[in-house]
Amino acid sequence: MHDTVKDGRKTRRWLVAYPRATPLAIFTLIAAITSLSVFAIERGERRREDARLTATSMSIASAIERRANTSSAYLRAGAALFGTVDGVPSSLFRRFVSELRLDSDYRGVEGVGWAEVIRPEQVAAYEARIGMEVPGDPRVRPRPGPERDRLVVVTYLQPDTQRARRALAFDMYSDPVRRAAMDEAERTVRPTASGRIVLAQEGTGRPPGFLIFMPVFDQVGGMRQLKGFIYSPFNGRDFLRSAIQTESRNRIEVRLFDGATPSSDALLAELGDDRSVGQVRRERIEVANRTMLLEVESSGGNSLSMLSMLTLLFGLMVATLLMIVARLLTQQAVEDQASLDWLAEQNAIRDTLTRELNHRVKNTLANVLSIVSLTRRRATNLDEFAEGLDGRIRALSATHDLLTQSEWGTTPIRDVIEAELAPYAQARGVLELAGPTVELAPNDALSLGLAIHELATNATKYGALSVPGGKVRITWALDRDDLVSLRWVERGGPLVSQPRSRGFGTDLIEKIVAHELRHPVELQFEEQGVTCTLFVPVRQPSEFEIRARRRALAANRSEG
Repeated sequence: MHDTVKDGRKTRRWLVAYPRATPLAIFTLIAAITSLSVFAIERGERRREDARLTATSMSIASAIERRANTSSAYLRAGAALFGTVDGVPSSLFRRFVSELRLDSDYRGVEGVGWAEVIRPEQVAAYEARIGMEVPGDPRVRPRPGPERDRLVVVTYLQPDTQRARRALAFDMYSDPVRRAAMDEAERTVRPTASGRIVLAQEGTGRPPGFLIFMPVFDQVGGMRQLKGFIYSPFNGRDFLRSAIQTESRNRIEVRLFDGATPSSDALLAELGDDRSVGQVRRERIEVANRTMLLEVESSGGNSLSMLSMLTLLFGLMVATLLMIVARLLTQQAVEDQASLDWLAEQNAIRDTLTRELNHRVKNTLANVLSIVSLTRRRATNLDEFAEGLDGRIRALSATHDLLTQSEWGTTPIRDVIEAELAPYAQARGVLELAGPTVELAPNDALSLGLAIHELATNATKYGALSVPGGKVRITWALDRDDLVSLRWVERGGPLVSQPRSRGFGTDLIEKIVAHELRHPVELQFEEQGVTCTLFVPVRQPSEFEIRARRRALAANRSEG
């Protein structure tokens, strides 16, 4: 329990000491935890995406290679068949292609074709023969030049469509890309894919594709002689689509490049939304003795996943809510601490005032005891004792009233004098007061008031205030910043006889007042009248510091 209370106090001190930093620190901490959570989620998502992308790319690469291998197997079978017959009649070729069932088992291919090898001098005979076997009047193109010694002319292309007939009689050996693939197929005697081309049946400006060639040989005198090529044309996009139609392509883009380097000039096909900016996985594949590059790219990009977005939004909401709660708690803690400080200050003021009141009561009682003692010694009967004691107690009371009005703060010296001389100021011109504005501390005001009372009482009985025409002039001046001198001068009263016996008032002024003011009193009984000079210190009471601090605190609260 003690540890819990101690921790609570420590937390409150933090809230009070850092009213703005604490809510901000809480917000920053929660935001940092949220960011780490989002980072961990995104890292896991990237790893899962990478694994999924790897599996997808390998699966698509395998599907492409299977398609290419299936096509190559069919071409090998056709080469074996056509190598055993003299020539390749159209009926045999059509029957062979029909057995392949291209619509169901040969998906992604534009068909199967036969390209016969002829010499330039055989072009006319070839055109005459082929014109009898295929519809239309196909002509070999481009026409061979004198430097040509071999032509590989498209003779048949199944299925027989208007689009396929565009390729008939096209000399594929005239194209360097096709020629390179055919030469490689002849050298290796295996199906060989060409580079990136536009199919003859497509026309110019059409999507690119490629061809797979398989050479067909005749055995003449124990030696092989190239008869022609059985081949399959592939539209790159259709081939890629057929290879991956069983694979999931959600949020991915697939590209197939001719060769091992991705570039726009080598792009064979592209499937996707063309907006993918995510992770990329590349796989090298072998398609009919030629290297191609498969590129699979996710379309996730740099955007956050749904789980990350929810985590981020939830974390920011929690951080904001906690910051608001911490701010409210901080404000409450500051207000509570201000209340505690105010109560502590009030207790301190009360204790100070109690001690001060105790001190002043003791001083007042000491003064009263001194007055009683001196009055008793000088009085000859009970009435005289009571009268003297009553007047002096009233003098203390008048000064106390002034101090009470100023909340026991400083009191102007003029107010003290006027309060004590109020009973003697009936006639104008009897009293003259002159001096600057000077504030006196409470104890000094009490001592000065008692001295003025005794001087006024003496003047009333024996001096200037005892006869008509008498005057009393009281002047004061600041001798130093911390000391004021006051001069009492009586004129116009009875002549003062010399020597004169010392009375109670004289003893009270010279003993009690001088002791309280801590400066000597100069009292002279001149023949023209009594003259008295008092020196009163100018000082500030200690309780004013408490009041000033309280006022400053109140001012700060009002500004806040």
